[in-house]
Amino acid sequence: MLTENQMAGYFLPCKMVVYDDGGTTRIGMPKPTALISMVNDENIEALAKDIEDRLITSMDRSV
Repeated sequence: MLTENQMAGYFLPCKMVVYDDGGTTRIGMPKPTALISMVNDENIEALAKDIEDRLITSMDRSV
């Protein structure tokens, strides 16, 4: 991501939160696609979407 646009460094690494919600484990994060949209660079939007999809898949498998 940084080789495409150094401004993306403001959003890396992707922050994730893991917490207990009444006995249920929850995992959350700001969506990379929403964060990267602030950079206004169409070239990295597809990368952000791929990263987001992978992180969501990983989170879904974890709980």
